[in-house]
Amino acid sequence: MADDAQMQAARPTSKAVKFGEGFVMDAWYVAALSPELKPGKMESREYLGEPVVIGRTKGGEVYALRDVCPHRAAKLSAGKVRTEDDGRETVECPYHGWRFHTDGGCAKIPSLTADNPLDISKVRVRKYPLVESQGLVWIWMSGDVHFDGQPPCSPPVIPGIVGGKPKLVDHLDYDIHIDHAVLGLIDPAHGPFVHQQWWWRTAASQHEKHKTFAPSEAGFTMVRHEPSKNSKAYAILGGEPLTEITFRLPGLRWEHVKVGDKQVLALSAMTPINAGKTRMNQIIWSDHPAFTLLYPVIRLAARTFLRQDGKIVAAQTRGLRDNPALMWVGDADQQGRWYHQLKREWAAAHRERRPFQNPVEETTLRWRT
Repeated sequence: MADDAQMQAARPTSKAVKFGEGFVMDAWYVAALSPELKPGKMESREYLGEPVVIGRTKGGEVYALRDVCPHRAAKLSAGKVRTEDDGRETVECPYHGWRFHTDGGCAKIPSLTADNPLDISKVRVRKYPLVESQGLVWIWMSGDVHFDGQPPCSPPVIPGIVGGKPKLVDHLDYDIHIDHAVLGLIDPAHGPFVHQQWWWRTAASQHEKHKTFAPSEAGFTMVRHEPSKNSKAYAILGGEPLTEITFRLPGLRWEHVKVGDKQVLALSAMTPINAGKTRMNQIIWSDHPAFTLLYPVIRLAARTFLRQDGKIVAAQTRGLRDNPALMWVGDADQQGRWYHQLKREWAAAHRERRPFQNPVEETTLRWRT
């Protein structure tokens, strides 16, 4: 499996830390959606606390470099995109005009005289591997600051991306660590309290649920089942929908719904900006006619849903500032426990240079929601 090869090839990372600290390293994160990166343009981003200049060449290739010039630490993103005599594009530092190829190698240092012996090809800025797939741009974040090769595995392939470009795209920045953001992503019990709408459910509409879970690549899956009867939103799809929900490290959750030969895929991708801020990217694809006929209603509902999560995160921010110990109560919190175990095992496997061993076992969980 890809995970096994990844574990054997990866370099060791830092020791495991407590919940709410550290990141899953040597992993792919969603850096951007493909349309966000315009040809010939670059912009400043931050991923996992690291400054990154990300862009797309006029020829369409995506690239990412550390957004720090090695000369005087100026932001490369504050400079310009240039085209060299050989046609290759470079990023020019705004301070002294040093230019860097999109592979990180130095192309020009204007202040040097012709007889200067410096081999500028040995001057580099860190390059971050990028892969563009399924309309997403993935960035590989290595725990080794000197990593300068190809990642040992490809980005995840998300099943059920149909209907061309996404039907809905939204994002929201949460002022909390990714660990706490992920808990909200995989928590099944908050729905009746945070998401109270006539088209979803009310606080009075609570029932006992039992769902079967199984381990899946770097995570776990709620196996395909009929949606809960008190989740009214599924009714707009008609027929007899069946849904499967998967979580995968470092912070991906997708729900794949099938209604006959039609499909809906809702992807939520958490990407840490830094230790205190996390971006939630929400993307929905579908070939179901409801997403054409009822698009304004569905779009408003999806945006409302995400911002209700954002509101409860804002209510948590002060309480989480000191990273207090959390309580884990019953099966409703089991997915949170699994996430914690998965993250610790990922770090341990890297540290010990051994294959990743998924700690999740197939089981049925029960809770009320």
